[in-house]
Amino acid sequence: MPESRTRPAADEKRKLKRHENVERIHLDKQQQGLPNERRWVAPLFVAVALIGVIWIVVWNVAGASIPFIAALGGWNMAIGMGLIAVALFLMTLWK
Repeated sequence: MPESRTRPAADEKRKLKRHENVERIHLDKQQQGLPNERRWVAPLFVAVALIGVIWIVVWNVAGASIPFIAALGGWNMAIGMGLIAVALFLMTLWK
């Protein structure tokens, strides 16, 4: 079936829309590089979370025999939970 003729205004709109799509694709390709800029987030997130968990475990298991941990007393739980909270905040930066 033959295609009908289009009005000049419709042709201009189609060209403009096509140009906008090309620009959007170009911007998307540029933004694909962003996750590579945040490669440090995942390892740091895991490390900080593990340090927080290990801190709490060490405090509960052998806290009395380690002088600086014994001196902190109940603050050890706050330190461990604080590290875990920082890790959760870091997770929000990961893309």
